[in-house]
Amino acid sequence: MKALIFAAGLGERMRPLTTHTPKPLLEAGGKALIAWHLEKLAAIDVREVVVNTSWLAPRFPEVLGDGARFGVHIEYAYEGETPLETGGGMLNALPLLGDAPFLLVNGDVWSDYDFARLPREPRGLAHLVMVAPPVQAPAGDFALDEDGLLHRDGARRLTYSGIGLYRPQLLADWRTHTDADAGVAANGKPRFRLAPILRAHMDAGDVSGEYHAGRWTDVGTPQRLSELDAQLRSA
Repeated sequence: MKALIFAAGLGERMRPLTTHTPKPLLEAGGKALIAWHLEKLAAIDVREVVVNTSWLAPRFPEVLGDGARFGVHIEYAYEGETPLETGGGMLNALPLLGDAPFLLVNGDVWSDYDFARLPREPRGLAHLVMVAPPVQAPAGDFALDEDGLLHRDGARRLTYSGIGLYRPQLLADWRTHTDADAGVAANGKPRFRLAPILRAHMDAGDVSGEYHAGRWTDVGTPQRLSELDAQLRSA
């Protein structure tokens, strides 16, 4: 299995910390956020990792190299000067990922979720790890039912953790399901969000999920990074 790490965001809410350092390279607990993911991937024998980049892209190979010191091999999927959003970023990386299901993790989250818990293949087109809605976004993203399927709406609304398992075929008909911005191109490449595509396939019962009750942080502000750093250093 290969893995994709989303690392192309501008990190605007993290300024000035991200003026010279991409958000996934910011440190918490003595190591870069993305390093936590690389070590966990190596621990479950995922050796081929694609890192998508945009903002301050050269900093990633400068810091991470080819991934050898983490026990993985990294290939970089450069999106261009403008990030392509989640859907466009995934589409841009697909040539490096192949035809098999791949593990996806956002480079700006931290969690104690064990990647080994993920199924080897999703039963549909995607399997998402969900967490309790954080205080800064209490409405949640999707609803998880008792059969482990995700829906646009429902009684048990949870937040997508940024960790999941995807089939490349999820994007086979991306033009059909993308939102009003689907026609926008950046750097000569399609730029679109993944969420509308996931919702469309949820309607067909093709997106499953699981609830993670453990620790998870969306490192979206300097304060949350500072809090995470303190927690990890005191553990």
